[in-house]
Amino acid sequence: MDLASTLMRIEQVPDIPMFRQNTAAFVHELPSDSLSNVAGDSSYVRVQVLTNAGALDRDKQLQVVRQFTGIVAAAAGDPGLADRTWVLITEAPDGGWGLAGHANTNAELIAAARAQIAELSAAQAQSPA
Repeated sequence: MDLASTLMRIEQVPDIPMFRQNTAAFVHELPSDSLSNVAGDSSYVRVQVLTNAGALDRDKQLQVVRQFTGIVAAAAGDPGLADRTWVLITEAPDGGWGLAGHANTNAELIAAARAQIAELSAAQAQSPA
């Protein structure tokens, strides 16, 4: 299971194009000397999750960190990497989630999702069985 689909499942957003096309995972490989702890150890992985404000309650935050850590360690084939994986959850402020050139509020995102669900339902109702 990949990070993006895992996040959608944890957030419990509808499986619609709006969310499938705007939930993504990016891997940026950095030079070994670009990340380290105070002791100079650079064998860490940092995963940053950006989501809209309030999308993750405490239980969902715990799920994201636990599951993303497991996915990273499994992908690397190194169970010990779980101890060196940092998962940072960042929330975009209300009005700070830009899609298609518009900075959306949470209410606008919800309205857009509901509109897309209605469109998909109407199209499915009209298609021959």
